[in-house]
Amino acid sequence: MLQPLFIKATSLSDAWFQTLYRCVEQGRPFTINRGSFEGQKRLEFDHITIHITHPASIPLLPKVNPMLGFPDPVDENYLDDYLPYLMTGEEKEGESYTYGQRICKCDLRYMPDEYKTLTKILIQEKEIWEDRNILVKENNQYFLNQMELMIWTYKNKGHRNNQMILQVGQPSDMVLQDPPCLRHIDTRIQDGKLHFYPYFRSWDLFGGFPANLAAIEMMKQYCAAQIGVENGEIIASSKGLHIYDYVFEIAEAIRGRSMDEFRQMT
Repeated sequence: MLQPLFIKATSLSDAWFQTLYRCVEQGRPFTINRGSFEGQKRLEFDHITIHITHPASIPLLPKVNPMLGFPDPVDENYLDDYLPYLMTGEEKEGESYTYGQRICKCDLRYMPDEYKTLTKILIQEKEIWEDRNILVKENNQYFLNQMELMIWTYKNKGHRNNQMILQVGQPSDMVLQDPPCLRHIDTRIQDGKLHFYPYFRSWDLFGGFPANLAAIEMMKQYCAAQIGVENGEIIASSKGLHIYDYVFEIAEAIRGRSMDEFRQMT
């Protein structure tokens, strides 16, 4: 039987420590059959939801007790490079995709003038189709900036809207050797605050979790300021949050007990 988990945390750092502890205690061990780390062992949750009530609390990245002799999971300077990866359409040579390219520069199958004829299919706000921050033109092609469209919609059409989901995944990802782990970031404005709901198909708890959520939080802060609302909470979920075998020892040291000890207690 599946064992879905729920964790409520105050900060991003609190969320990381709580989730790491639970993975050492309850994560299911298995060997990866296919993917980036084929053949490696890992501990993984069946499904987990993490509700972070104050994700803007500093520090955004967790700090490991220096007495343990292990480095922090993410270097403080890493966010400076990672944030453009999430919030711009820049794509480096050899990359099949970036999160930013999927969110802020995704392919658009419609031409700007087509909204006039496809009146029952396409949104009809003329301002959207003429705004080159939303519909980016490059080499005679048009791309959609989902983040800017989300900001425009909340600012101009009101907050009661369940359509503003920043989509990263697409059907053709099935043929990629390494499809995006982040599949979408759903959004909601409730009680005057912008809240984000990211979902990851697979998620590295030790390094990916803190880096991803810190960057997503910074993105949320930017969007909230642009919309003119307060910054809100994060509810993140995944059916593949895990730690790899090469960090088992570190995770056990941070938790203070071995995986075997917890399994013997149960």
